[in-house]
Amino acid sequence: MNKIEEMIKELCPNGVEYKELGEVCAILTGGEPPIDFVKIKKPQGEYIYPIFSNGIGENALWGFAKSYRVDKPAVTFSSIGTIGIPTLREANFTPIIRLKVLIPKNQKELNIRYLKYALEVVEFKQQKSSVPNINAKMMATLKIPVPPIEVQREIVKILDNFSELTVELTAELTAELTARKKQYEFYRNKLLSFENLVDRKGKNKIEYYPLGEVCEIMDSYRKPISKEKRIAGIYPYYGANGIQDYIDNYIFDGACILMGEDGSVINKDNTPVLHWATGKIWVNNHAHVLKEKFNMRLRFLYYYLQTIDVSSIVRGTPPKITQKNLLSLKIPVPPIEVQQNIVDILDKFEMLSNSLIDGLPAEIEARQKQYVYYRDKLLTF
Repeated sequence: MNKIEEMIKELCPNGVEYKELGEVCAILTGGEPPIDFVKIKKPQGEYIYPIFSNGIGENALWGFAKSYRVDKPAVTFSSIGTIGIPTLREANFTPIIRLKVLIPKNQKELNIRYLKYALEVVEFKQQKSSVPNINAKMMATLKIPVPPIEVQREIVKILDNFSELTVELTAELTAELTARKKQYEFYRNKLLSFENLVDRKGKNKIEYYPLGEVCEIMDSYRKPISKEKRIAGIYPYYGANGIQDYIDNYIFDGACILMGEDGSVINKDNTPVLHWATGKIWVNNHAHVLKEKFNMRLRFLYYYLQTIDVSSIVRGTPPKITQKNLLSLKIPVPPIEVQQNIVDILDKFEMLSNSLIDGLPAEIEARQKQYVYYRDKLLTF
């Protein structure tokens, strides 16, 4: 900050000049896509020039064409519906409806990367209509600070570093989270694989029992409530894929496993969709409710169910696991002390994974706030 302040005092002692976008930029409005285009996400054959609409990241990529409309590096800006999201674009692309394109008229006067950052802090007045929008005339009258090009480059260098650090941090934390998940799954599957546990006679030491013999199936107590009849409250209202709402009453109290019955019932790896629920809850008729029995730790059952392939008992469209098919699952029943030991180990792994899951967005948000603080500081003259 001190370096920037010193540069401003030296290069523009009378203060930083504000200029209208129309004075320093050519402003184009996106139109219809080229005649020859394909709606794909990667270039293919002769279709190598990207077409962009509004949105963020991959969502902004609309398709590819054989030709292009904009032949210079530019900043695109969403101007209909979603307002903002200034994004740097390399040369040779086509903008379509909903995008404005800004190209510096003089690169020696306006750094294109600086333009992108400056647009992030501009306040925009929208046209009065049912759909928020900003037309080219309104864009042209907006003012941005235009310090000397040396100052712009220094600001860009600082903000680029912040952006790169945030990307690197996100990648590192995501990689750490992925590694922890794989480690957890490895040890979970290892701990819960009893097929090779045999005695001297070659007989499996662990006995297997039907699911209905190792836990209570509480499905008969479930009760769906239509959305319009629910009264807001503090108790979670569960469906097949988790909490759907919070209501004023409950029908279950204590720990239970919820397994999807229809709709969301099976994951990509063919394991069942499960939720661990505790306390006072309400469950509709789209999730099976499993409660503990004396010979089985419910938490052990929860971890074991995460490892099994249920594709053979899923039927119909939408997918469904009937209670009859659910009861056919065979569950290993080691001694209670073995169950508890496995639960203690896996609980520690899960707690570590959850701390990373919770910490990742919090850390990224903190970095983003830090970036916004310095960006606003740097661009307030």
